Amino acid sequence: MTAERTVFQSMPQRHVVSLAPDASVWEAACVMTKANCGSVLIINTSGVMLGILTERDLMTRVLAKALNPQTTRVSDVMTADPHCVGPNTRVSDAVLIMIERGFRHLPIVNDEGKILGVFSVRDAMPREIGTAVSMAEFNDQVNDALG
Repeated sequence: MTAERTVFQSMPQRHVVSLAPDASVWEAACVMTKANCGSVLIINTSGVMLGILTERDLMTRVLAKALNPQTTRVSDVMTADPHCVGPNTRVSDAVLIMIERGFRHLPIVNDEGKILGVFSVRDAMPREIGTAVSMAEFNDQVNDALG
């Protein structure tokens, strides 16, 4: 029997996507789009994680409230002090935390407090499903571009 994958092993993207707390929501959306990820960590100049801003936050806390994305600061709409897990957390344990707490992104932090990345619910999918989802998204993008 093989050991279950850890959250760190399951992350295809290991670089940390982050912004300062005074960045605009518009900047966050641009950074997430460019990095093709669904969240951005909000980190102060000392390297301390203050919060996380996700696609869902953009939808529910900015768009649904008709806030101006160019003047709204990420620190005003982020989830402060997000729940974090260690790199050796099993994928199934991470998914259980996400289901129980109702979120889709978990920052991964090592014992020294270093931020290693963000585990997303998509990272929990078997590789074949992740590939199929990526192909479907690509097809949608092509159809949008042609439409």
